[in-house]
Amino acid sequence: MRFIDIGFGNIAAADRIICVASSDSAPIRRMIQDAKDRGACVDCCAGKKCKSVIVMDTDAVLLSSVPAEDLTKSLEGKD
Repeated sequence: MRFIDIGFGNIAAADRIICVASSDSAPIRRMIQDAKDRGACVDCCAGKKCKSVIVMDTDAVLLSSVPAEDLTKSLEGKD
């Protein structure tokens, strides 16, 4: 199993990631709020601004302060 760094010493299983999205759009903000309501949102930002959202196949939503472009490069193995 391969893991990627999502910021501040937090890691996520690369095999379980469905998508990585920027946190700017309204639909993503609604998805974050829905995950918080369900108790399935994990905030890994350590008090910083949320820049990307990671959707896992377990229905969990991870919030990261690492930009989506950087996470995508890590997933592609270009880091």
